[in-house]
Amino acid sequence: MKNEKTYELVLMALFTAIIVIMAFTPLGYIPLVVINATIIHIPVILGALFLGPKKGAFLGFVFGLTSFINNTFNPVTASAFVFSPVIAYDVVGLSGIFKSIYICFVPRILVGIVPYFIYILIRKALKSEGQTGKIVVNLLASLILFISVRAFLIHLLPETLSALVCTIIGIAVGSVLMAVLTVSGNKKESVSIALAYAGLAGAFTNTLFVMSGIFILYKEAYAQKVGVAGEAVLDVIMGVVTFNGVVEAVVAAIIVAGVGFALTRVKPVYSTNRNKTESRAKA
Repeated sequence: MKNEKTYELVLMALFTAIIVIMAFTPLGYIPLVVINATIIHIPVILGALFLGPKKGAFLGFVFGLTSFINNTFNPVTASAFVFSPVIAYDVVGLSGIFKSIYICFVPRILVGIVPYFIYILIRKALKSEGQTGKIVVNLLASLILFISVRAFLIHLLPETLSALVCTIIGIAVGSVLMAVLTVSGNKKESVSIALAYAGLAGAFTNTLFVMSGIFILYKEAYAQKVGVAGEAVLDVIMGVVTFNGVVEAVVAAIIVAGVGFALTRVKPVYSTNRNKTESRAKA
């Protein structure tokens, strides 16, 4: 019990240090062909899986705090104000403080909570005796990949590929994934699949909550800062979601599955049942 607590404390400190290092160095980004994919949320997701949603929420708060510091003291983008209550106060007044606190912290805290429950849900579905749960999980993965590939191609090559061609490519890629998942199904693969879903969910949680918050709370101010018309803000946001969001989600799914599976060799994924058993033993 004491060794377990010590191990979790060390892991918590390690994940916190990784978040800080990533946030204040270029290590937090993977340079791709056309964009930099953010990976700072990955230690938050892993923390949620191996330390539980409470500690994951704290790591998410640390992620949000680094974002606040970066965007306040080193605002390199026009939209930095949406993550900085200090700058937001100058842009939109008192309400900006609360709006930016929400965008900066709430999505990042949820990144430390949502992946854990997604992992548990997928694992239960894959471990079920019947095939229904597994089929649903496989279909969901294929559907997500189809939508992601289609949206990514439409955004990346709008003048080269028609929507129909992008749809066909998306269906083909999704079908291949469905076939691979159908013929696989051993214990190791089910763990990796659940970890990949957790990574995907964590990345999309960050992207969707941040971008929807910007649209709902800062539509006009955001339009002025990035130099677009108010009615074009939704297109800009959807572009970020379908391009940056898809890339970051895929990267997170791959890294969380790989690193997460390696970590399961030395520590199991956090279990609330284990903690309940320990509490009863103490009593």
